[in-house]
Amino acid sequence: MSAAPVFHTLGCRLNAYETEAMREMTEAAGLGQTVVVNTCAVTAEAVRKARQDIRRLRRQHPEATLIVTGCAAQTEPETFARMPEVDRVIGNTEKMQPETWAAMAVDLIGETERVQVDDIMSVTETAGHLIDGFGTRSRAYVQVQNGCDHRCTFCIIPFGRGNSRSVPAGVVVDQIKRLVGRGYNEVVLTGVDLTSWGADLPGAPRLGDLVMRILRLVPDLPRLRISSIDFIEADENLMQAIATEPRLMPHLHLSLQHGDDLILKRMKRRHLRDDAIRFCEEARRLRPDMVFGADIIAGFPTETEAAFDNSLKLVADCGLTWLHVFPYSPRPGTPAARMPQVAGPAIKDRAARLRTAGAAQVAAHLAGQVGRAHLILMENPRMGRTEQFTEVSFATDHPEGQIVTATITGIAGEQLTA
Repeated sequence: MSAAPVFHTLGCRLNAYETEAMREMTEAAGLGQTVVVNTCAVTAEAVRKARQDIRRLRRQHPEATLIVTGCAAQTEPETFARMPEVDRVIGNTEKMQPETWAAMAVDLIGETERVQVDDIMSVTETAGHLIDGFGTRSRAYVQVQNGCDHRCTFCIIPFGRGNSRSVPAGVVVDQIKRLVGRGYNEVVLTGVDLTSWGADLPGAPRLGDLVMRILRLVPDLPRLRISSIDFIEADENLMQAIATEPRLMPHLHLSLQHGDDLILKRMKRRHLRDDAIRFCEEARRLRPDMVFGADIIAGFPTETEAAFDNSLKLVADCGLTWLHVFPYSPRPGTPAARMPQVAGPAIKDRAARLRTAGAAQVAAHLAGQVGRAHLILMENPRMGRTEQFTEVSFATDHPEGQIVTATITGIAGEQLTA
């Protein structure tokens, strides 16, 4: 019997979701002795890392068929097709089609096309492949949207994912019902541009409509979490859910990117600095225990020290806790790559200063939790997460996937203890 395929995933949670879908499809196809690398294209560094990992995996699996897919394979298939370590390159649409894997299982020695990457912009539907949760037994992820209609000047992702497509609400609700039936206590909604969900569906529903519908039709779901959102598209029902639905977790990850108005315009973002501050104040007014994460880019082209300082100040002005700091790297084919670049050492220094500010915010958040009781979803017997997504370590075992009530006793690094 041949060995099961080996999967290596880079990048976002959506990629991890799709890897699990591919795992099911390769098993159904009977594919063996195969290595599948699911790449990310969010930065030039992500593509470099993919190539490095491909070379390492080839050394570890010299006899396997090595297949490269994901956003980097979609946006620059020739880069990977030229690598001697790579046998196949398949696009983001093709990887979610069972027939792609079935064809490979029939003949892996060259009859099928070596590079299968079609025009992602011609895709009008999301892949119908749904999976019943993945990762830990505690938390399941449900893809409700793919692609993006916006064209931020630094971003290559729309060319890897295509235009925005939504999964119909009924399909989402049915899957979540199945997941709750299988014992999952938390579901996370994922997508490339979540707040654009519904724009392509009949009646153009909004993300808040989907959230309210899930909570109404799946009353046994204890916790619903939203992954990254573009807050400027937050609709009235989403804000209503934040205010009135305790099962919607008080943790939002915001696509902020910068704190300076001129840089935001050059990024082709659709919000300004004051919009971000107003949103955070309003969300916190509606839900006082709300905690924010955010993506921020350091060293975007033309960024002066004064402009960077506005990003640094935004961390406190918005009350951000969990920062994802991205040192800017130019992506060929994007408008920002043609703008005047910031020197590498300055980018590195600014990213470090942002991370230091983020660490101070985390420390303040942790200190504020000591002595408080929390509902904690156990990810493994000794570690769980609060509703605000803060890690909590335990000295004794608790059942994985269960929600336990515990009082926070102290802090260990960036974890709480209970």
